[in-house]
Amino acid sequence: MNLDLSGKNAFVSGSSKGIGKAIATELAKLGANVTLVARTETALMQGLIDLSFSAGAEQRHDYLVADFSNPEKLRAAVERHMMKTNKTYHILVNNTGGPPSGKITSAMEDEFLTAFNNHLICNHLLTTLMMEGMKKDGYGRVINIISTSVKIPLKGLGVSNTIRGAVASWAKTMANELGEYGITVNNVLPGATQTERLKEIVANKSEKQKIAADAVEKEMLAEIPLGRFAKPEEVAAAVAFLATPAAAYISGINVPVDGGRTGSL
Repeated sequence: MNLDLSGKNAFVSGSSKGIGKAIATELAKLGANVTLVARTETALMQGLIDLSFSAGAEQRHDYLVADFSNPEKLRAAVERHMMKTNKTYHILVNNTGGPPSGKITSAMEDEFLTAFNNHLICNHLLTTLMMEGMKKDGYGRVINIISTSVKIPLKGLGVSNTIRGAVASWAKTMANELGEYGITVNNVLPGATQTERLKEIVANKSEKQKIAADAVEKEMLAEIPLGRFAKPEEVAAAVAFLATPAAAYISGINVPVDGGRTGSL
């Protein structure tokens, strides 16, 4: 099985911490040259140092400071970076923090627009910027980190459920149109994963329900057949496999990494 990513360039959004950082690390272990992307430069610099410890002699990692709240500024930053480094990207990981929690009946219109820009528009922008290079080099992997809510909507995540579903449909359509070039497009759907985001969710539920954080975690774990939260590295492993030559015939699918929690196939 060919899992070698030597000579491949990977662009990993949201890679200064959590799942994104774990993905960047896993891709680098397989030989890819990784561009870390996030808003905070100090965190990106530390991430670059962390990657350098395991980098092979031929690997060259770098980073890009970018904010996904403004698509046009993101476009300009990525175009400058690609021109400066003369890079063609073969692997694109679209990974952006989820919208705030809340019922859909309480959501304001601008919340949907903000989430739509941060997720679908930025995903589309990055994919279209990089797909010509993928076509030229005959290798392309677009992997979107979204949510199990595309299969079953999650309670209290009205805006997120809506936007994640839109991204999933966009990805399927993109997979259909890019398939003739050998470019695959897939979605990885993390369940509850041990990240800062999970801590925030637990804290918010604890405050709203007026119960201890431990009790909130116990309720969440009761819904997971494997009985534990995922490690970021476990989500990263699924992403890394989809990025390899071994996954060349897998496209247009949703891959839950949730310990069996989602109640559908």
